[in-house]
Amino acid sequence: MSQDTAVDLDDPRTQIEVSVLLANGRLAGRRFGSRAEAEAWARPEDGEQVVEYNLVCECAV
Repeated sequence: MSQDTAVDLDDPRTQIEVSVLLANGRLAGRRFGSRAEAEAWARPEDGEQVVEYNLVCECAV
């Protein structure tokens, strides 16, 4: 999804969250306002990775 694309609140497929998947398989216990913020916080050298997911459904992203 493009950063410039407006979010349609009626369409659950557009309600995407960004988080950091920790090396232990759990999501970080905090919220990120953007993918860039999550990327700055993540430590890929420790096995962490930025992920995007949908809280409403298991829609393909």
